Amino acid sequence: MPAVKRVGHLVINVKDLDASTKFYTEIIGFGIAVERPGFGTFLTCGKIHHDLALFQAKDDAQPVAEGGLGLNHMALQVENWDMLQEFYTHLNDNNVEIARTTDHSMTKSIYLKDPDGNGIELFCNSQAKAVDGLAEMRRTGRKNQELVFA
Repeated sequence: MPAVKRVGHLVINVKDLDASTKFYTEIIGFGIAVERPGFGTFLTCGKIHHDLALFQAKDDAQPVAEGGLGLNHMALQVENWDMLQEFYTHLNDNNVEIARTTDHSMTKSIYLKDPDGNGIELFCNSQAKAVDGLAEMRRTGRKNQELVFA
């Protein structure tokens, strides 16, 4: 059976392309690979052509509905715990509402919404090796806890 190699990129439709581009560049830290006014913005983490694309939705597009069909959230990995702490401060300094913070034991995460209500998880791994993170996720009795930032 064929198998995929990895998730290549995400594309989301947005109500206000300019506002969403500003949010994803100035708040989340993506770089702009290509802008196509009125159509879309292609964003990069700097290593490949694009990781996320924002497409202008139709004027009559239905808003994102919490718990509805479709994307629950996208998880964006940051380098390490120090960087996640920097994000926590950056989000607060920019008055971005944080929905919750969670220590999953294999990752530490901050959850928030973009301007259209799309869920975002900013996370760092808690283990150096992917195999150790997978073992932790499968560990019987593992429970999520609130992540506290000092």
